[in-house]
Amino acid sequence: MTETRSAASSRGSGPGRGGGTSPGLFYRQVLGELRKVVWPTRDQLVTYFFVVLAFVLFMISVVSLLDLGFGTLVFKIFG
Repeated sequence: MTETRSAASSRGSGPGRGGGTSPGLFYRQVLGELRKVVWPTRDQLVTYFFVVLAFVLFMISVVSLLDLGFGTLVFKIFG
């Protein structure tokens, strides 16, 4: 009985094979993936920062108002 394997399956470093990747190969793959990343420009980064800041401040105000309202309601019911 003969068994045929493809080149990819005969390496033994794939998932579920118990092998693993050498640190050098892993490092080269990480650098290769980082080269594919489209990094934001400074203007985009500033815009994203202010959008996130506005959203966080909005959420802080919503949660604070809910806390104040529920706290007042609990004190009126039990206090």
